Amino acid sequence: MKKIVALIIGRGNNTLKNKNILNVKGRPLLQWGGLAAKHSQYIQYFYISSDDDKILKAGESIGFKPIKRPNELALPTSQSSDAVKHALNIIEEQNGEMDVIVVIHANVGTITSQMIDDCIELLEKKRATSVIPSHYKNEYHPRRAKKVLEDGTLTNFIGSSTDYVSANRQDLEMCVFFDHSFWVLDVKKGVKATNGQYPWPVMGNKIFPYITEGCFDVHDLEDLKKTEVWLSEKGINYE
Repeated sequence: MKKIVALIIGRGNNTLKNKNILNVKGRPLLQWGGLAAKHSQYIQYFYISSDDDKILKAGESIGFKPIKRPNELALPTSQSSDAVKHALNIIEEQNGEMDVIVVIHANVGTITSQMIDDCIELLEKKRATSVIPSHYKNEYHPRRAKKVLEDGTLTNFIGSSTDYVSANRQDLEMCVFFDHSFWVLDVKKGVKATNGQYPWPVMGNKIFPYITEGCFDVHDLEDLKKTEVWLSEKGINYE
């Protein structure tokens, strides 16, 4: 049996104060993703990484072991891949080598245990380095994106200004964006590999999408309300 660990990650220093532990249907936001992992049929180990004691306590109360993140990994400029690697080192010191790590973002509650299990199964089936929940968003296709030049004018972000790009999004090759609700990562081929794709090198270089309708990563109070509606519509209510 593969050794699979769930890791909740979240910083305490956010624009929306205490967003990761704000109340959503009677429990802290981060617990919804954590409890989805708890109800997975595959995950055996449970950890939470943060610089914030309140976040760690919220994870502990549902059975996630705390990992105190050092200050240099808890800055607004810190990279999530580095936080994952830091936590994995501690997890493996305590439990031996892991095969798969499921990274759960503390500010997302729109996660189900079925989604997690589907991604774990897809990781094995595709022999992937990672499986990432993703959604189609061709209206924001990179071929249609512009960058701002020094004089304030715009030019194509990709290619030259004379490259032909159809104005019809249906004509463009399909484009996906990550939900950033959770990641399912192969430890050896993803997290510990040296050829992973930036900006999240822990995903490795053979990444498969798990197509969803998107998620509500919480950045403001309106996102909290959307999360509550989503959980109610899905009938999710952990005792």
